[in-house]
Amino acid sequence: MDEQEAKEPETPAAEPQTPAPEPAPETAEAPREAAPEDARVAALEADLAAAKERHLRLLADFDNLRKRTARELEERTARANERLLGALIPVFDHFEMALQAAPQGSPFSDGVRMIADEFRKVLEQSGAEVIDASAEGTPFDPMAHEALQAVPHATVPKDHVVSQFRKGWRLGGKVIRPAQVIVSAGAPETPAEEA
Repeated sequence: MDEQEAKEPETPAAEPQTPAPEPAPETAEAPREAAPEDARVAALEADLAAAKERHLRLLADFDNLRKRTARELEERTARANERLLGALIPVFDHFEMALQAAPQGSPFSDGVRMIADEFRKVLEQSGAEVIDASAEGTPFDPMAHEALQAVPHATVPKDHVVSQFRKGWRLGGKVIRPAQVIVSAGAPETPAEEA
């Protein structure tokens, strides 16, 4: 047995070896070509995103310019209207004074009244509003009234209008000319209160 063993050395059973598959030519080349294509796509997407951003900024700038231009035009128009109405309001005051001085019922006073009424309509259509403080007891508003004088008054409370000297005018919420008024200084002091 020893001889047999010496003659036949035991060899381990060899496992069948399969050769490693070689990558297909397309697969080996694809990563090399995809990398430049992916980089190109990424660059184009970045350019597109930058173009979209520029476009949105231009739209926003244009919208801001449009709004600013409209606001400036509105402000210029308002200033021009204020100057024009400031010049026309004294003319309207003169028509009202002429109506007070003219004999009532005469053709002259009727003509002046029609002109004054038409003039008032034009002023109101332009957005002008009368600040009327002619009602006795109207609270004095320093933003809309100009106090010419403060007088003691028995029935009108302090800081309320006693009478109106001239009407005021407002345009778009802004006072063009304040109403000129006489304001109550409160009830007159009696000699007993002085003592």
